[in-house]
Amino acid sequence: MARYTLIVGTRNWSSWSLRPFVALKVTGAPFEVVDIRLRRTEHPTTREQILQHSVAGKVPVLKIEEKGDVSTIWDSLAICETLAERHPEAQLWPDDPAARATARSYACEMHSGFADVRDQLTMDFARKQALPELRPDTAAQIARIIAAWESALAACQGGFLFGKLSVADCMYAPVVSRFDTYGVPVPAPVRAYMDRVIALPAMCEWLEAARAEVEAGLA
Repeated sequence: MARYTLIVGTRNWSSWSLRPFVALKVTGAPFEVVDIRLRRTEHPTTREQILQHSVAGKVPVLKIEEKGDVSTIWDSLAICETLAERHPEAQLWPDDPAARATARSYACEMHSGFADVRDQLTMDFARKQALPELRPDTAAQIARIIAAWESALAACQGGFLFGKLSVADCMYAPVVSRFDTYGVPVPAPVRAYMDRVIALPAMCEWLEAARAEVEAGLA
């Protein structure tokens, strides 16, 4: 059996680390988590610590030890894709080819877009924050996300964007947390979807760790 180790950043801040954490939990495979505190300037710095695990110098990183060999995968989406390939029983992508293509489009749009949402609504997983005055681009991106969620939820049954929990939901999990943190107004079906994501065991476990960081003054 393969041994998984997921290297993540500060739970309260690292949106990119949350995504593969949720995906790994969906697979049901056991894994170890290595936490690296972000924004650390003293030696060893955050970057120095991450470089011990990946030449990219960023988290998350997934290490797969199998038959004496260790593979290293970095980038949230690449890790999620790898897990979907290795664990087809988890159905991290829809079975239907058309739905799968659309789900991949959702995941990739999140991966490469919504820069203003990331900038104005930074991840603060364990806290509640006042909604700032939104820039026009931020408001437009929030509207796009809500419309995308509404469209997927209306087209599929099962409670998640494509029925069963998929990589698309994993990629949007940090956005769900951001909308909840800042109290972004959303329609009722979207709020119900957010509540289902927030209630996932993986999200509850992540929240517990994020709260511990905040209480310890680490985030």
